[in-house]
Amino acid sequence: MTKIAFDAKRMVNNATGLGNYARTLVGDLSRLLPDDCEMLLYSPDASNDRLRTAIREDHRTRLVTPMGHVNALQKALWRSWGIVKDLRRDNVSLYHGLSGELPWGIRAAGLPCVVTIHDLIFMRHPEYYNPIDVAIYKAKFRIACREASSIIAISKRTAMDIMELGGVTPDRIEVIYQSCGKRFGNVVSEEAVAAARLRHGLPARYVLNVGTIEERKNVMLAVKALAALPQDVHLVVVGRRTRYTDKVERYARQHSLDNRLHILSGVGDGDLQAIYQSAESFVYPSRYEGFGLPIIEAIQCKLPVVACTGSCLEEAGGPDCLYVHPDDHEALAAAIAQTLRGAPNRDARIMKSREYVRRFENNDTAKRVMETYERLGIINSGR
Repeated sequence: MTKIAFDAKRMVNNATGLGNYARTLVGDLSRLLPDDCEMLLYSPDASNDRLRTAIREDHRTRLVTPMGHVNALQKALWRSWGIVKDLRRDNVSLYHGLSGELPWGIRAAGLPCVVTIHDLIFMRHPEYYNPIDVAIYKAKFRIACREASSIIAISKRTAMDIMELGGVTPDRIEVIYQSCGKRFGNVVSEEAVAAARLRHGLPARYVLNVGTIEERKNVMLAVKALAALPQDVHLVVVGRRTRYTDKVERYARQHSLDNRLHILSGVGDGDLQAIYQSAESFVYPSRYEGFGLPIIEAIQCKLPVVACTGSCLEEAGGPDCLYVHPDDHEALAAAIAQTLRGAPNRDARIMKSREYVRRFENNDTAKRVMETYERLGIINSGR
């Protein structure tokens, strides 16, 4: 029996982002791997019951947690080092770190390992992080680069960052985009849209932004752009609040824009899709991203997109979205104006962008990851 182990911490802790990536990949692999493969999901604890039950455990897939590790420090040390002993005990054939980390000493233990690196924002923009966190993240990145038999980057931009900042040669890196489902392309009923609009008090016309409301995401630029847009156009921001949210709201009040800014948190998936569908345009002024999934979701909902230059957003959205410098609110306002209903070429841009993002739908990430395992001699799919 071939045993493939995965770092499952994010899988059973994070409802979005890294958690979605891990759950989707493991779920897809469970349907594709040969029958003689077992998947072991290593997590410091069982954590969130709702997220855990989203993982189908059976005779080929099971969660593994450490014994006797009760406090946060013990769990962290186990995940970063002690897990190697358990991997050897369980006769694991391969370990895959799904969130940019690998345990120290895994290569010396003779275990092949793969790591997926999503972004290196903490190195490109350390000003957005606690200095202690930056030091920890850098150390983990260096360990991952040293220990990995193969590195998966989720975008070409991330691959370039790994080479430049980690000194990794191109032959050790594979670009495998994360899977993007098709559900945002499904049309939500008019009744569901109307209910969502009423529930969240949405204005008649609005530009949408989705993502954690933090400084790096730069939603302040979109608020500043509001002043140059028609008075009946509002900005709806959907995402988790942070201290930066207060700064954004304070600016809006000081510049008499607060009646046109709507911040929503805790929005469910069903309502989110309706909110996308009801918007007029999508804006994503983030300074740096590893991929930019909300852009693809917006395009699937037939929205024109305006984003910022400098990271991977052009890679995610394609040539028919509009891009501006992340400090130029006037350019952002002008670009948004080109995406409002009735603007020239709006429909053509939407159609071409929709064709572009099909490359990310059913991208068969799991199949590409399996090929990585095959090249390492871990599995033989018989193809």
